[in-house]
Amino acid sequence: MNPDDPLLRILACPLDKGPLHLVRPDGPEASEALYNPRLHRRYPVVDGIPQLLPSSGEQVSDEEHEILLKQVAR
Repeated sequence: MNPDDPLLRILACPLDKGPLHLVRPDGPEASEALYNPRLHRRYPVVDGIPQLLPSSGEQVSDEEHEILLKQVAR
C-alpha cells in the first residue's frame, strides 16, 4: 500500500472503529500491516489488500507496540 493512498483515511479497525496506521517493519521477512495503537492490534496487508476481519488481527506485545509506534511516527 502507498502511505498517501486516500483509502487509508477511511479504513477503520473492525473492533473499535478508530483509525489505523500503515506500518512497514524493517527486515527481510517483514510485511506491511495496519496498526491500531489503542488496542495494540496489527492487521496484515496481503498482496496490497488489508485483512480487516477481527479474526485476522493479532495482539502485539508491549515491546512490539513501542517499535510499531516509532514506525508510525516516521
